Amino acid sequence: MENEIILATFAVTFLRFAQAVFSNGRGPPPRTAITKNDMPPKRTWGEIGTRLATMSWDEIRTRGLQEIRKRLDTSAYRLGIDPCPVLPRGAAQPTGNFFFSTDERSQIIALLRHRLPHVNADIIRRAEQICEHRFDLLGYRNIQHGQEIDWHLDPIRGKSAPRNPWYQIAFLDINQVGDHKLIWELNRHQHLVTLGKAYCLTEEERFLSELFREWRHWQRENPYPIGINWASSLEVAFRALSWLWVRFLLPSFPEACEPDWSRALMLSARHIEDYLSTYFAPNTHLLGEGVALFAIGTLYPQLPSASRWKERGWQIVLRGAERQVRSDGVHIEQSTYYHVYALDLFLHARILAARNNIQIPSALDEKIQKMLDALRMMAQAGCAPRFGDDDGGRVLDPLRNRPKHMLDPLSTGAALYGRADLKAASPGLTEETLWLLGPKGVARFDELVAAVPAIESVALQASGLYIMASSEPFPRRLIIDAGPQGTGNSGHGHADALSIQISFNGRDWLTDPGTFCYVSRTNERNLFRGTAAHNTLQVDDRDQAVAGTPFVWTAQPEVSVERWSKGKTFDLFLGKHTGYCRLPDSVLHRRWVFNLRSRFWLVRDVAEGTGEHKLDLFWHFAARVDDPQIGENAASFKPVDGDRLLLLTSEEHGWSEKMRADRVSPCYGNEEPSLTAHFSTRKRLPAEFVTLIAPASVTGKLTQWEETRNQAIIRAYRFCGGGERHDMVFGDQDGFWRLGPWMGDARFMYSGFSRSGRQHLIFCAGSFLEFDGNRIVSFKHQVEWFEWSSTRAAGEFNCSDASALTQLHLPILVPNPVD
Repeated sequence: MENEIILATFAVTFLRFAQAVFSNGRGPPPRTAITKNDMPPKRTWGEIGTRLATMSWDEIRTRGLQEIRKRLDTSAYRLGIDPCPVLPRGAAQPTGNFFFSTDERSQIIALLRHRLPHVNADIIRRAEQICEHRFDLLGYRNIQHGQEIDWHLDPIRGKSAPRNPWYQIAFLDINQVGDHKLIWELNRHQHLVTLGKAYCLTEEERFLSELFREWRHWQRENPYPIGINWASSLEVAFRALSWLWVRFLLPSFPEACEPDWSRALMLSARHIEDYLSTYFAPNTHLLGEGVALFAIGTLYPQLPSASRWKERGWQIVLRGAERQVRSDGVHIEQSTYYHVYALDLFLHARILAARNNIQIPSALDEKIQKMLDALRMMAQAGCAPRFGDDDGGRVLDPLRNRPKHMLDPLSTGAALYGRADLKAASPGLTEETLWLLGPKGVARFDELVAAVPAIESVALQASGLYIMASSEPFPRRLIIDAGPQGTGNSGHGHADALSIQISFNGRDWLTDPGTFCYVSRTNERNLFRGTAAHNTLQVDDRDQAVAGTPFVWTAQPEVSVERWSKGKTFDLFLGKHTGYCRLPDSVLHRRWVFNLRSRFWLVRDVAEGTGEHKLDLFWHFAARVDDPQIGENAASFKPVDGDRLLLLTSEEHGWSEKMRADRVSPCYGNEEPSLTAHFSTRKRLPAEFVTLIAPASVTGKLTQWEETRNQAIIRAYRFCGGGERHDMVFGDQDGFWRLGPWMGDARFMYSGFSRSGRQHLIFCAGSFLEFDGNRIVSFKHQVEWFEWSSTRAAGEFNCSDASALTQLHLPILVPNPVD
């Protein structure tokens, strides 16, 4: 009989285990309400066998043990068995070093009042709101929770998750639980930290009373392992970190609360360790869990298993820095928010380790500084781009979740590493820097002379982010996403290959739409992460990638960069992706971007293939960029305050064009009205579309050279206006070409003339150039780039390989080039 029970238990566990691994590492196949077609198909036993064959023995063992533990935990609960051992005498109080000592806490409070009075006032305002059970969560404001908080409730949709064992709750099923993100955000208990800070600032007992009242109520309403708030180890980690902050924030923690507080942390650490996301979400999920394990083990070394938690958590952090950050410093999720979120976690763990005399490997500091550098370079015009999902997660203050807050880590990084360039790019001293590094950190920050580095174009090649930046007439930045969609199933990546974003002088102009939601009863998840929501080309109304469940793309494009040239006065990018090669009539999208610094960007989109296809090109403007002024082949836009942006298209392009009302999501759960310029056509391929983007002070008209309209080798465009003429020639095939007075073999050529007499010549991937039958420049072999500029009095040339130059004869090419 006993053997039959064991076999039955094993069989049930195996079936549950099989169910848990059949969704590409994202846990049980989620029942979403996005659309019927998004429902995961039932797996056959053949597919089950195939999936198991791809798993390592360690993954099978880990997942199998987790399935057994879940059922043992539930049985223990039903039998009334306490999941935590009794604490040894004197083990309740923490003995590790937090980010600040008791004396430093008093100094931080004083600095907070003096240096950041607006933050001080906001903490108190938010704490008063929390006492009334009104919460600001993610992008939602003033959510009412009534007299008694329902910790399992999505108050927006009025859904309360069932009180079942956590692993039996389909948390992605909006019909059953509502939006799990909104439930979990309150249960991270970061608002308890706000109450603790408000008490420190005011010494008003009402904040302290509310803090402990809510904490005890949560413990009663969330017995282990029941409910949705145990369903994610990362959420347990966030909550544990909040409890640690509360414990060390309060000037005199109630002695009577110590045992319960310590046991709650011990239970959290046990759960995190048992259900680490090693094979579920081994990126930021695992990193956050590792940071929490490390922090609990470090600050409570006297607890049973503390040394193991500390060591295991620290190793997860170190491995995370090695595996989750690309060589150029960008996080592998290919999302700005996740980059900042991971950077927060690395900084917290690194600073806490140093406070406890743990040796910091140089490799960790190098990776953190690379991440800081990548963030600084992406934000050279004053704001960070918005690639990929916005999870809304921040480690200390959850409401620092807007695009303008993404540069916060630069402040901490500047003070930690003594980096004046990071200080110059940061938003200034932040509250987080104050708490993490204390008065000494503030002093180091103040001592740094903010050295503003030169704005420059740069390629973050490992992540495929190409940045075209210049400082004249004001800081501006265009960034191209030519990297992988993410990692694995790219759960937080968007179908945005070759998409661009533009910012001018600290303000977004062309933007990514954000995330808005993960689950919904309509199709918002796919709409916001789909190709049509990004500044790129869409073919036949399809996304570049094939969407599966909310965190899975079942097919992704391969993106490759064919050319990146960075000269003294220009940048040139050429990339392609295979997202539409899966169509019956295969289509390849190529995008050229030419940056004539201080003047304009020219974007050329080419759809290569056969057959007739529908082509759509979108330009999505940021919120509050409106007031469109529409002209023939031109439109300009103006934010509430600031300069206009010009969008100019080639005359007689033949595509339909319209300006439509749209929306962007600045943070999860929130949306704002915006505008989108939409160009569309249906035609036989190949086909192309050219857009010139510039400050509205640059005026003129854009035309295609008539003689190149039907050529297969080259295309050429001319932009004239304001006493200037700019010609751009694109070589679509290798070999010689002729165009008017020009002959050469370059894949790209630019010539510019102004009424003042200045002439400017650029070519890329070429070996010679002739004008009116005269050889004006020649090289031994093809060079990456060459440029020459001249007035009637002087000239200057620059080249990627000057040693290959064999001839340079550049007279005044056209006496009176501009009418």
